[in-house]
Amino acid sequence: MKQAKIKAISYWLPEVKVTNADINKEHPEWSIDKIAQKTGIIERRVATDKYFVSDLAINAAEKLFIEHEIDKAEIDFLLLCTQSPDYFLPTTACVVQDKLGLKKSIGALDFNLGCSGYVYGLGIAKGLIESGSASTVLLITAETYSKFIHPNDKSNKTIFGDAAAATLITSDTGLPIRQLIYGTDGAGAENLIVKNGGIKNRKSGSKDILIEEDGSFYKNDDYLFMNGGEIFGFTAQNVPLLVSNVLKKNGLLQSEIDLFIFHQANKYMLDFIRKKIGIPNDKFFYFLENCGNTVSSTVPIALKEAMEQELATPQKKILLAGFGVGYSWAGCILG
Repeated sequence: MKQAKIKAISYWLPEVKVTNADINKEHPEWSIDKIAQKTGIIERRVATDKYFVSDLAINAAEKLFIEHEIDKAEIDFLLLCTQSPDYFLPTTACVVQDKLGLKKSIGALDFNLGCSGYVYGLGIAKGLIESGSASTVLLITAETYSKFIHPNDKSNKTIFGDAAAATLITSDTGLPIRQLIYGTDGAGAENLIVKNGGIKNRKSGSKDILIEEDGSFYKNDDYLFMNGGEIFGFTAQNVPLLVSNVLKKNGLLQSEIDLFIFHQANKYMLDFIRKKIGIPNDKFFYFLENCGNTVSSTVPIALKEAMEQELATPQKKILLAGFGVGYSWAGCILG
């Protein structure tokens, strides 16, 4: 039977940088050092008004084609993971297919997931390839969370960055995608949410800004709301179990894993989880300092960097874990 493999990854970041110094100018109570210490982020990229998810997705895909000399005529399925699509309809994947000049005899769809989205996408691509429904899948993760953040929300502003990553998945060469684990707990939906804009709450222009007691974040139904404490609690409880279940499903011991790549939420959270699970620092990969938390693109961006450093090769075993908004989580083994 064919086995799905990650053949190549490229990513694209918008040109505009927001540094900790920029945030400090707007919010003097947050020092440059405090932001870096708390988040592990020095700068993040922001999509200006001229860039939408389709633009980021196209730039990442075109970079992939050039960097890895890929013939786009070989692609027979396009998956686009995003929570900030260009439109309600049509699906942004259809727009991207046309603008990239991909052939018309392909499948193309959007799927709405956040921090777990890349691993879910690998699972969908694996199913398409190993069932014989497709032979070459282009998986794109693209997000513009900055457009959801209230100008006064200094907490979320320090964390999130915009980006897109493009991954080519085939059955010939690359990192083999082993068995996956998924999880969902919709009871946590309102702890990371943009409430207005969908069919249920279409109103906009809300003026009701609720400032929490610690002054660290704002709640406005037109913008992104994140209950950091609840998200941290969810992560601390579920990610260790996710890692354990992924290892069990693949018949591996934790000591057999050469590299762990988790969703790059923020440095404080990653350090906490790493220590709780007992992962050695030299086996745990960090890459968020110069791009921030790019939601569904954090894992492929980090994986790309690990591949560049030859830390992630077909001869090694890599554990990927995505977790967050939904609540949703997923994990898999590569190699």
